[in-house]
Amino acid sequence: MPRILGIESSCDETAASVVEDGERILSSVVASQLDVHAKYGGVVPELASREHLRSIVPVVREAMAAAGLNWTDLDAVAATSGPGLAGALLVGLTYAKAICFATGLPLITVNHIEGHIHAVILEAKQRGTPVEFPALAMIVSGGHTHMFEASGSDYKLLGRTRDDAAGEAFDKVGKLLGFGYPGGPVIDRLARFGNPDAVRFTTARMKGNTLDFSFSGLKTAVLRWVEAHSMEEEIAGRKALLRENPRPTDEEWLAVTPPRTLDLVASFQGAVVDELLRHALGATSLMENARSLIVSGGVACNSGLRAAVTNRALGIPVHFPSFGLSTDNAVMIAAAAFPKFGRREFAGFDAPAEPNLSLAGMK
Repeated sequence: MPRILGIESSCDETAASVVEDGERILSSVVASQLDVHAKYGGVVPELASREHLRSIVPVVREAMAAAGLNWTDLDAVAATSGPGLAGALLVGLTYAKAICFATGLPLITVNHIEGHIHAVILEAKQRGTPVEFPALAMIVSGGHTHMFEASGSDYKLLGRTRDDAAGEAFDKVGKLLGFGYPGGPVIDRLARFGNPDAVRFTTARMKGNTLDFSFSGLKTAVLRWVEAHSMEEEIAGRKALLRENPRPTDEEWLAVTPPRTLDLVASFQGAVVDELLRHALGATSLMENARSLIVSGGVACNSGLRAAVTNRALGIPVHFPSFGLSTDNAVMIAAAAFPKFGRREFAGFDAPAEPNLSLAGMK
């Protein structure tokens, strides 16, 4: 059974994993940079590259040790080649090349977005309920909001965001309201305490491709609501809490977040979820023969999205990744490499890092 070492370094997680036979996870190690970037309110590319350089060797060593393997036990090494931050991608890809040069193992380059799709495919196989194709794949994260028609290794782009990604909108609204970075998980946890119908938000209706997304207007609507309700003192209180405690509990957040803000948070999350669900329904209708829905990426952790998709009768099976494989990880990179390994699609040492790497015509 082939074993592939996967390496992921596209943004702010340094990750390594060994996967056997495209399904069995022998190890998975992730070094997060969350604390490094939190003080800046977002990912700083130069700092991300520096942290990857510090972490890549120990993370890969730990993954190999946890799998109980030597280099001679591997059949290939896979690394993310894009999309992502140029400097961050170079760290993981260059280290993968070094391993391959020293060991003679073949190198496989993987598209990060395809990796998110294969995280779901891998776990569906483990559950004994494999994904049926063609499938609608909706990748929703801080950097991406795209929908594809997936048929095996073939992808057709159906819709994409024209401005902010959904996860980016969550984090920017979280920062605006004083919840720090990343704000998306805090918004999700607090949304259950508010009324999602309290604030009426409208979403953009796109000209051209009606399956395209836009979240910038929704983010601006939250800003205008904040300005209209003079929330400066309240926001300052939450920022002060963060300075005292970088990871407040829900009870601590609730103590500095009045009901009107909880209603705003719940309404914002509800608007984003409704927009994602509306597009998913539109895409499955357009595909006609869609046999399953894949939802992956960091926002796949959002409880509101999971509940809405699960409770809505879509008429087809819905597949989410586990929480651990929703955010960036190397299991998904190794899993996505197995079809390429079977086709002998190996990369040379001149394979570039491609920050704007496309998948099915995506730019």
